This record gives sequence, structure tokens and C-alpha cells, in this order.
Amino acid sequence: MARNAGAEYRKGGLLDYVRLPAGALETAQAETRPDIDRVALADALRAYHRDLGTLTPTVEAHLTRLAHPASRVVVTGQQAGALTGPAYSVHKGADAALLARQLDTEDSPVAAVYWIASQDHDAAEVAGTSLLDAGERLHRLTLDVPEGVPVGRVPWRPEWTAQVHALLDAFDAPAEHVAAVRARFDRAAQVGGSYADVFARLIHGLLGGAGLLVLDPMHPALARLMAPTLARELNDPLASSRAIEAAAARMIADGFEPQLRRPDGATNLFIEEDDGQRRLLRVDGQTFVTATRRYTCAELLALLDTDPTRLTPAAGLRPAVQDALLPTLAFVVGPGEIAYGAQLRDVYPLHGLRQPLLWPRLSVTWREPNVTRLLGRLHATAAQVQADPDGVLGRALAAERHAGAVTADRLDALTASLDAITAEIADLDPTLVGAAARTRTRTVARVAHLQRLAERALARAENDRSGQLTRLTVHLLPNGTPQEREMNFLTYLLKHGDTPLRQLLALPAGWQGELDIP
Repeated sequence: MARNAGAEYRKGGLLDYVRLPAGALETAQAETRPDIDRVALADALRAYHRDLGTLTPTVEAHLTRLAHPASRVVVTGQQAGALTGPAYSVHKGADAALLARQLDTEDSPVAAVYWIASQDHDAAEVAGTSLLDAGERLHRLTLDVPEGVPVGRVPWRPEWTAQVHALLDAFDAPAEHVAAVRARFDRAAQVGGSYADVFARLIHGLLGGAGLLVLDPMHPALARLMAPTLARELNDPLASSRAIEAAAARMIADGFEPQLRRPDGATNLFIEEDDGQRRLLRVDGQTFVTATRRYTCAELLALLDTDPTRLTPAAGLRPAVQDALLPTLAFVVGPGEIAYGAQLRDVYPLHGLRQPLLWPRLSVTWREPNVTRLLGRLHATAAQVQADPDGVLGRALAAERHAGAVTADRLDALTASLDAITAEIADLDPTLVGAAARTRTRTVARVAHLQRLAERALARAENDRSGQLTRLTVHLLPNGTPQEREMNFLTYLLKHGDTPLRQLLALPAGWQGELDIP
């Protein structure tokens, strides 16, 4: 099994691959970014928020602090998912705001920024989301987002608003909470704009009051500030790919599975072509090619000058582009992004930058009152249910029925007995040690397997009778996926009002665990 880069980084490892160890906040704070024109950055963000309709006095105050010559940024980001997408999309934004608040001082202001991946063109990743109502019915919203087009170019459609309204009308939850979420959505959608704009307004509505500034890299004012980094990449378009591949080779040798690979000739740049499709640029001799046509470097530089929104970074370059634009102190990332970051340390110097501190994001599994009661009955945590739902219920039932045959104690006793027999056989005939040990190993494994089968049989029978397992899994493993990666955060506001949002924003930065909703 491959080593887990995210887990090792959180434990203080991965130091051969990242510039700063986990938690090195003091080191990150002590560094400066004199290369950033913070006034120009604040002005561009102001123009974006004005166009988005979110230039509130709170936003203006944070932009003023961002313009301070010593300001820094805690940044996070995510794809523009339907109705904010999976819950961790909101959790990441909250964590950026919480960490920025923790680090902020008068002399060195720290702003929180949410980078919306409006340039992304993978419709399947952003078109759907899941919400669970009070009757434990799992609703699935799927919007017909066109494939291959940056979501920042996709206009929000009236029929999508109608789909959301229909879902809310069918959602079993207190009427006042449903009305509040509907009002949140309507404020975001009625103004119009792009698919990414609606996402941005929803995130702003949830977390803007906590100090989070949304940022869309496709806004012309912001894209213009990123153009020099992209132009520099065009001048040596395979250097970043070579750095990524070199890191990938080291990771494979060290037992990791690299998350990024760059085939021969593949750059870390996309171009939005005349048909609206976003395509990867490859190098072929002295020119660049896509699946449809060729470009000279001069042509791409000219396009970058006339419309910088059409040349965009791939995953291997996006963090460096982000951190060339922002005076980043820390980058709030998920486990997969840590694995990405392990391959990107050497991309940063190609643009005169240093990789910022990677901050493992806050993680919450929400436990509604009925879930908390069920877990208490089973003497289990949500994490245990997510890892082995049948086993948790089966073991709880076995304990209730005093079915000692499936307990760990009985397996341990069998193991100890077989160990003793193996030792006695060795005393009688040393040549039988190997055979005895193999028999012991096979016997223990087989009995453990039979115990698991018995536990699952108990769980299935009980679930057929009471539905306990189905109820737990729809909350904690919706569609077979851990809650935070599948369930929409608005699920909890629809049923419990703003209480979960207040709970989220009261957590310490980087908190990870299970949280009971009262």
C-alpha cells in the first residue's frame, strides 16, 4: 500500500518534499512579500466585488487592510460546486477565516481569501450535490452544466433556479429554516452572472461576515495582475512539468503515489479557444499545440495581452500563480492538495517564489441529534461507522446478546492458545516450527474472517428489522462517500437554522473531529 502524503505531513513528515513543516506558523509569519503591489491587488478585488454585488462595508474594510504594505493572506479555494458543493468547501473557507483572525495584527494585517476555481472546466465535478432532509430522504440536485467550458463563462440559467426551488419545496425541514436558505440562494442567483458568480455569492453570504474575501481569477482586473506569471511560464513552458515529474519520480521511489503527472510535451497551461472549450497546451518543437490548432509563443503572448482571462494555469501551476498574486502566509488545503503540494515545491522558484506553509484544513463530521443518539447506543463514533458500518452494528448487537464468539477477547485468547501450542511443538520437534506457525496464522485469520461474517449477518438482520444501519449510513456515508465529501453544508442550515454555521465559526483553526448539533 502506498504511503499517505497527507497523513505523514500532518504528523510532521514529508520534509523532503515541502518547504515548511506542518504548523510552522511563526516561520511563515516572519517572512515578507515586498514584491506584491497590495494596493493594485486590493483595487482589483474591489472591482470584482463591485461587479459581483458584494462590496459591503465589511468587504471594504478588509480590502483597506489588505492594502497595508505588510499585509499577508491565508488563502484557500475550491471548485464552484452546486449550492456550494460538498460541506468541506464551506469548511475550508471557514478555516481560512479562523486562521486569518488568529494571526491578524494591526501592524501585519492578515486577510482570508477564497480562490474560486472559475477556470475549471470539469462539469461532472461541480454540477451535482446531495442534501438530506429531516425525513432522511437524500435529495440529489444535478444541473446541466456544459462540459469543457470554464464555469466562470457559463451563464446561470433560470431553469437551474427553478430546480433549486423545486428541491427546497420538496425538502422536509422546518419552514422558517427552508425560507431562510431559499432567501440566501435567491440573493445569490437573482443578480445573475455566471455559475461561478452564484457560488461566490453563496460563499460570501455564509462567510463574508467572518472576514472571508471571495476571489474569481477570471475577473479581468485580477486576470491582468496574473498575466506576468503566465507570460514567464510561456517563456520556458516545460520547466514546471519537469519539476513536477522529478518530484513524482522521487515520490515513487519513496513509496508514495504521485497525484500529478505531466506527459511528454504537456505544459501546465490551458487556453480557452474560439469555440469556448478550454484545452491543454502542449509543446511540439517550436510551437504550442492543442487538439485543434497550433500557436506560436508570440501569438499566445499577444492573447495574454488582449484577454488574459483566456490563458489559465493547470493544477501544477495554479498554486504558484495564486501565490504570485497574493502575499500568501498559509494555504489551507485538503489531504489530496497536500499530496499535490509535495510535487510543487520546486515549481515556485521558477517564478521567483517560495512555497508557502500548507495548512491542513479544518474537518468536521456533523452529528445531528438522532445520529448522536444512535451512535451512543452503539458505543461508536461517526468515524468508526464510516470505516466499518456493518462491523460497528454487528459488534454492538453481539455485545448486547453476550455473543462472546465474535469478540476480540475470544480471538486474542485463541491466538494466545495457538502461540502456546506452537511453542510446545517447537520444544518437541524444532523442524515443525515453520509449519506450526503457518497453521497458527491461517487459523487466526480464518476465525477473524468468520467473526466478521457473523457480525455482518447480525447487522443485516437488525437493519432489516429496524433500519438503524441505513439511517446511520445515509447521514455519515451518503452515496457511500464520507459525509464531508458528499453532503452539502446547507443540509444543516435547512434543518437547524444558522446554529451549525455559528458552531463552525467558533472552532479553533485547523480543528478536526465530530461535532454535535444541539
